[in-house]
Amino acid sequence: MIAVLLAALPLLAQEPPTTVPAFDPKKAITVSVLEEEIDRSLHWLRRRFDPAGESYGGMAEDAWALLALAASPRKYRASDGPFLAKPLAKLLAAQRPDGTFGDEATTQAAARALSLLGEGEPVKRIPGGVKVAKHDELAPQAIEDIARAILGTRKSDGSFGSVVETGMQLEHLAWCHAELKSRVAKQPVQEARPLPSFDAARQAQVKRSLERGAIYLLSKRVDGGFGFDGHRDAGITAMAVGGLLSVPEPRPAPVAAAITEGLDWLVSLQKDDGSIHEGQLANYVTSASILALAKGGRAADQARVARAAAFLKALQADEAEGYSAGDRYYGGMGYGGDERPDLSNLQMALEALHTAGTPPSDPAFQKALAFLQRCQNRSESNDLAVVVDGKTIAAGNDGGAGYAPGESKAGFVTLPDGRQIPRSYGSMSYALLKGYLFAGLAKDDPRVQAVWKWLRENYTLDVNPGFQASDDPTASYQGLFYYFYTMAKALDLFGESVIADAQGTSHDWRSELAGRLVAMQRQDGSWVNENAARWFEGNPVLATSYAMLTLGTAHGAP
Repeated sequence: MIAVLLAALPLLAQEPPTTVPAFDPKKAITVSVLEEEIDRSLHWLRRRFDPAGESYGGMAEDAWALLALAASPRKYRASDGPFLAKPLAKLLAAQRPDGTFGDEATTQAAARALSLLGEGEPVKRIPGGVKVAKHDELAPQAIEDIARAILGTRKSDGSFGSVVETGMQLEHLAWCHAELKSRVAKQPVQEARPLPSFDAARQAQVKRSLERGAIYLLSKRVDGGFGFDGHRDAGITAMAVGGLLSVPEPRPAPVAAAITEGLDWLVSLQKDDGSIHEGQLANYVTSASILALAKGGRAADQARVARAAAFLKALQADEAEGYSAGDRYYGGMGYGGDERPDLSNLQMALEALHTAGTPPSDPAFQKALAFLQRCQNRSESNDLAVVVDGKTIAAGNDGGAGYAPGESKAGFVTLPDGRQIPRSYGSMSYALLKGYLFAGLAKDDPRVQAVWKWLRENYTLDVNPGFQASDDPTASYQGLFYYFYTMAKALDLFGESVIADAQGTSHDWRSELAGRLVAMQRQDGSWVNENAARWFEGNPVLATSYAMLTLGTAHGAP
């Protein structure tokens, strides 16, 4: 019943109120900090969109919301979803015969938004055209002071007041971000060190490695949980508890106690709507918590898992949010701070739903298939063809997957006709395989066989494959532990113990993957991504959790 009720509600009602921490005036203003803070306020703004009315409230609200979204560091465009496409259509239809959009402020907000969104003809009809404010050349410190002053006025919900006021301030912050980014000197390229050599690991080695990892994690506990920089974090706690649960039973008493305390804290975070989080990344943290609670096997947590699963279903980009099956991101799920769903978040949510007992026939899995197909480079089943900032993005045919429909962290391949193909890479290709299997596709399904072929031909435990074209030597090491964990989960689910690579060499992936991780374990029992700290893998607590979860999956733990 909970799932039925939630599925009928619009996004605004589904999502829990989010409290954004007050900005610390002593905090350094950097490009990455501004991106994070802009995302937080954009998420509040995004939640003002009414799918039924296809608007943020009125013409002025639509103009400023569109400007904030289009000018932001993520540069949202109409193809990103109905929260932009539909108010854009309404705004265009509302242009008056004299070319204006109401008062001067609204007209100019609309002019700047339409210019960024590539709507040239309506802009030409605006009296006086686009009037862009001229700024004196400011020193970086002055720009930082402007951004700090703006963020100091932000409210606890992430807004700056009304939709219009929030749009105005977000445009200012976007300018600050662009100015600072243009002045940041290019960092010297970091050299990458090849991973150590390894031998296939035996069961006894895996057990010892897990025990050493557990000792390390126990030394990093924070108030009964786990996190970073001395602060407890729900998402990392869920992953760390999952890692500790990979230690074979009977577990040492301190490990068992840490598992219990961690699970109890996660349970205490559950909201009335079923979500489990501390105010941010509701999808990711709820999914990770479901996996930890289900793996914990406590009878009292079964009902909590069911409620959390119902919450995840309600977050899917579908008809309740104004999406239709033909939309680029239909069926997807994202972090919550970024308004673009992605395969990484979706595959984790689908695993959580599967673990909670949701059958493949459930609408959530069937809607997800549309998104999964649009992430795959297989033109027979991927209908994606979008134009973004004048560039046509379409599917390739190697069978692998990128990060999201028309997007890849590994970049693009440019064809002779100018079309761009998102590059397939390892971690997302394994994520695609997982998603297809959770959605009930058979192993002999052409979509499954296509990604299986890519994975076999690109099998490696030395890098996250697919980044070979990057001029950054560390690119192939980004998300390495996530890659290992997703690989283990996908191959375990696929049910093949041996994988034959492009040369026809057979690999016992379980023993080889375990051997790779045993060789990478540090003296204190931890793991860390020494080549690439991106995506928090420079945090040894998270990297160690990934490694332990991978070892547990490779050698029999659930």
